Amino acid sequence: MASGTSSLKLYILLLSSFAIVQMVLAGDPDILTDFIVPLNQNKVDGNFFTFTGMRVLVNEGYPTNFTVLKASMVEFPALNGQSVSYAVLQYPAGTLNPPHTHPRSAELLFLVYGNLEVGFVDTTNKLFTQSLQVGDMFIFPKGLVHYQYNADPKNPAMAISAFGSANAGTVSLPKTLFATDIDDTILAKSFKTDVVTIQALKAGLTSK
Repeated sequence: MASGTSSLKLYILLLSSFAIVQMVLAGDPDILTDFIVPLNQNKVDGNFFTFTGMRVLVNEGYPTNFTVLKASMVEFPALNGQSVSYAVLQYPAGTLNPPHTHPRSAELLFLVYGNLEVGFVDTTNKLFTQSLQVGDMFIFPKGLVHYQYNADPKNPAMAISAFGSANAGTVSLPKTLFATDIDDTILAKSFKTDVVTIQALKAGLTSK
């Protein structure tokens, strides 16, 4: 009996150790080549390694709504396997990047101009906030809920975000909770409110 218990403990220890190793290694896997060429592309040149999607920042006016311009492996296939991606965030006066998470990467934000109120919540439900000025950087740890808000009623702001993944992913809390098919009753019970309130929240998210 004692031998069986010892074997079980050893098995659990080994299983736990394996899980810890996998957590440490979590992220984009290493590649065995210099870069990854899409299967439908036989030949690459300098154009493959060039992304021109940010040119709109120079050639177009400032947006009227909060806007994210992404350069992930979806928009820029050359990033596949390189464990890096990029985004430019534009905040017209008084706009918000609602609470969200990036499940596959931390986010390092650099404020180019304007002012931003930023914050994230850790796994103990502690809120960390900061008022950023031009030239400041702020780190949002991997997977934690965070937000950015341009509280200035007159002036826009712009920030650049770097990610340690070619496809960090974004999970928007408002959209995930209230713009999907989660049952209204489940949401009402979860937020200790009623179905009418939940339906009003859903209508607010879908209205233009």
